[in-house]
Amino acid sequence: MLFGGWQKFSAIDYPGKASTIVFTQGCPFRCPFCHNPELVDPEKFEAPIDEAEIFEFLNRRKGRLDAVVITGGEPTMQKGLLKFMEKIKVMDYLIKLDTNGSHPDVLNKVLQSGMVDYLAMDIKSPMDKYQVHTVSKIQEEKIRNSISLVMASKLPYEFRTTVVKEQLNLADLLAIGEMIQGAELYILQKFNPQKTLDINYQNATSYTDEEFDELVKKLSGIVKKVEWR
Repeated sequence: MLFGGWQKFSAIDYPGKASTIVFTQGCPFRCPFCHNPELVDPEKFEAPIDEAEIFEFLNRRKGRLDAVVITGGEPTMQKGLLKFMEKIKVMDYLIKLDTNGSHPDVLNKVLQSGMVDYLAMDIKSPMDKYQVHTVSKIQEEKIRNSISLVMASKLPYEFRTTVVKEQLNLADLLAIGEMIQGAELYILQKFNPQKTLDINYQNATSYTDEEFDELVKKLSGIVKKVEWR
């Protein structure tokens, strides 16, 4: 596993649990609004964090931490993902996996392993804009397959979209809602322009609190629960 970042404590990333967050290096997408360029652009990669250091920390924090959040980058690109999860489970930690849905074959193997306790999948845009918004050649079927896997998993899960006002309008968000119709939870995330993969997006904006409240109302009924943060 290649880890490019590590947040040792979070009270919000795993709902209701105290967690540590590990960030994997590498992503097949090049979303210009990405706020983790050091995990996406190989030219910005730093020396990977030693996996042994992470497990030493987890051993010391037994009883004080509940969970490990594996995010990125894109964790399903990592060949050692399942083995890493196995080691975590032996230590009796919960696991939350964040994914962009680009590798449904790996996601399926992870789900079949029974080691994940909570799932979060990013939905970048309506399907007809996916390749443009991710600056990639992602196949539509892969994203749809991953959505289906998440919704059929019987695990607690959430879908989420980072909302850049210049990119996503109401019609776009309603189209995303239709992609995940009936989902348990859909979260709209405010775009933060402080750090982006494409520096031009540091001039982009998000919606106001009042506008987010209206977006939530419009999406209610398509999915079971909508929130913004």
